[in-house]
Amino acid sequence: MSQLSAILNQIDSGTMLLPEFQRGYVWNRDQVRGLMRSLYLGYPVGALLVWEAETDPGSVRGAETKAGGVKLLLLDGQQRITSLYGIIRGHEPAFFEGDASAFRGLRFHVEDETFEFYAPVKMHGDVRWIDVTSLFVDGLEKQITILNSEPSIMPRFADYIARLSRLRMILERQFHQEKITGADKGIDAVVEIFNKVNSGGTKLSKGDLALAKICADWPEARATMRSHLGAWKLAGFDFNLDWLLRNVNAVATGRAQFDALEGITSDKFAGSLSSSGKHIGTFLDAVSGRLGLDHNRVLMGRYAFPVVSRFLHLKGGAFEDAAERDKMLFWYVQSALWGRFAGSTETVLTQDYEALGRGGIDGLIANLTRWRGGDLTIEGEDFEGFGRGSRFYPLLYLLTRVLGARDFGSGLALKSEMLGNLSSLQVHHIFPKAVLYKHGYDRAEVNAVANFCFLTQQTNLAIGKRTPSDYFAEVAAKHPGVLESQWIPMDRELWKIENYRDFLAARRDLLAGAANNFLAELRDGVRAATEGQPLLAVAVDEDVEDDDRARLVKELIADLAELGCVSPDLDAEISDPETSKVLAIAEAYWPAGLQPGQGGPVVLELDAGSDFARMAELGYQVFTSIDALRGYVNRRNEENAA
Repeated sequence: MSQLSAILNQIDSGTMLLPEFQRGYVWNRDQVRGLMRSLYLGYPVGALLVWEAETDPGSVRGAETKAGGVKLLLLDGQQRITSLYGIIRGHEPAFFEGDASAFRGLRFHVEDETFEFYAPVKMHGDVRWIDVTSLFVDGLEKQITILNSEPSIMPRFADYIARLSRLRMILERQFHQEKITGADKGIDAVVEIFNKVNSGGTKLSKGDLALAKICADWPEARATMRSHLGAWKLAGFDFNLDWLLRNVNAVATGRAQFDALEGITSDKFAGSLSSSGKHIGTFLDAVSGRLGLDHNRVLMGRYAFPVVSRFLHLKGGAFEDAAERDKMLFWYVQSALWGRFAGSTETVLTQDYEALGRGGIDGLIANLTRWRGGDLTIEGEDFEGFGRGSRFYPLLYLLTRVLGARDFGSGLALKSEMLGNLSSLQVHHIFPKAVLYKHGYDRAEVNAVANFCFLTQQTNLAIGKRTPSDYFAEVAAKHPGVLESQWIPMDRELWKIENYRDFLAARRDLLAGAANNFLAELRDGVRAATEGQPLLAVAVDEDVEDDDRARLVKELIADLAELGCVSPDLDAEISDPETSKVLAIAEAYWPAGLQPGQGGPVVLELDAGSDFARMAELGYQVFTSIDALRGYVNRRNEENAA
């Protein structure tokens, strides 16, 4: 058992530390109010789980001492202790990452014995609302002076002081601590123990704990990694620490399991981080300049990158020639299209590292082909997906960029150097959404990938809600070959709204044929022989939505952010980890929970036909209506505050 005051002193001295976990501080105000109410009333608030480990200075956020030795790394209880530290000390702890407003401005009403955050209109002039932080920082005497200034409360003065004294007594509250000790307690053992006792629902990542151990020897590790991530974000690509750590692990150890990093020296880790950063940059340049996949939305197959990092490490940091690079790009695109990394990431990476070691890129392709049952051919039906979360949406963008698709309005190829002042590209519905809905087509058909193309903003606005039977003939006459460049079937009967489904089928076949030809050229080195200048990035405005459901989803996300929830992935593909089958294209997906560390993955899926039963079996909390999810979060917050 440890007194709260002693725990806070340990944090100040650097003997109790917070490991370098990714999620940071994620609690909202309702959770903070609920914690303080429970402590005030003497209710149980849960035990703490700490890992007693040998660390060096800077191993975790909050370390302020230059001395090494045994430290207590707080594993379970971070949100509670961070909240209490912020309230009682009046500032966030040194290790803090998150929104400090969640614990700033807390007030206690000495009459009602309730906790609320400062509201000027409600609280101004009422001395019964006591600043909780001031009570702890400035002491009880200041509050006595404030209360004495209001004669009307004197009959209740003694009761109020007793209640404030009771509130200050939470400093003496005893917290039960479970300690993980022993030299045999490595990453795997600690993660297993944590996941057995953790009450929050979300499991501790081995990557999180591996990074904590690394930071023990190299304090600058986290900041250096974030520097890499920040640079890629400026370039339009959003990665996380866990992903980068997998690339470093690939270079440093050639293994997928994070426990392999336990024996890596800080010098070797630093060198491997530097090398993997270069390898990632090299491949991003290829993916962007060669395939046109130049921004985050269309970057497919992220977990293929560690395999490429491993390959480039073994090759001395560069592809042997353009043909070798293109063959790797072939494998990369194919692995992404078929959901190679949709299942157990570590298992698949281990298999691919072994295949790479045995046979290089050819070994990777052979391994992927066997996994696919011997066939990597794209069929028209593979383009049946819908929405921008479909795996084949990035492929449509890729084909648009690399095969010279042209704008319906200007007739120019959709390349940055040719667009000039025509502004950004936009996703265009070939058959307008409003017209399709009016004729009874469902959302999946309306938002089919085969109904998408990319146009300049100017052209998209000019076409508006005209139907293909109205405007295709004009385009064909003014710019011969433009429709064909966008894989538009030239049978004019298919341009009629009543033949929309036949149009989709015909265009899917055209897209599949173009994709197979292009990928075969990559695999066989034909593209490398005719290589031109790298494709320059093109701005794509993907936020143009004109249907009510998209607007309502955006409003929901904004509301949930106000309630303390993190931003979700939009139009996200949910795949079965065992079969790689697409279970749903979710409107919104919170992979680490609405608040990371505070629950399992949450899915908002509004379309019938999705495999809800399988998603529930896999541990997804699925909501099929916007109101249901909003109501759930409101109820949860009310319960947290109670």
